Amino acid sequence: FTFRGAVLVAVVMALPLMVRAIRQALEAVDGGLEQAARTLGAGRRDVYASVVVPLAAPGLLSGAVLGFAASLGEFGATITFVSNVPGETQTLPLAIYAALQTPGGEAVAARLVACAMALAVAALVLAQWSHTRMQRWLGRSPA
Repeated sequence: FTFRGAVLVAVVMALPLMVRAIRQALEAVDGGLEQAARTLGAGRRDVYASVVVPLAAPGLLSGAVLGFAASLGEFGATITFVSNVPGETQTLPLAIYAALQTPGGEAVAARLVACAMALAVAALVLAQWSHTRMQRWLGRSPA
């Protein structure tokens, strides 16, 4: 019941969502652009660094945000495998649960839910901002 265990559980639960989003982003990159870069003399690392990653960046970021949100909200796996040790392995959903189990803890739970909502809105704003910035960087009009 340690912090490492909590991180491991979060990674295991979020990894499938992250892998799917990242895989789709990488598959969406036009192979012709990679081939053109290779034809012009770019090495494998250069192709990935200057062609693939910039074009797939919105999907990579989406995968990271999705994984973070999934791991933040994962209640069952955390309570099952890591327990609920305040200050050590307690996540936000577990803190809300603990507050609701305490008599008179509804106000604390409401504040924690407000924090969770603020985190969600901040993640959405950050994702939209980075998407717009990436589209401008790539020379496309933001959608």
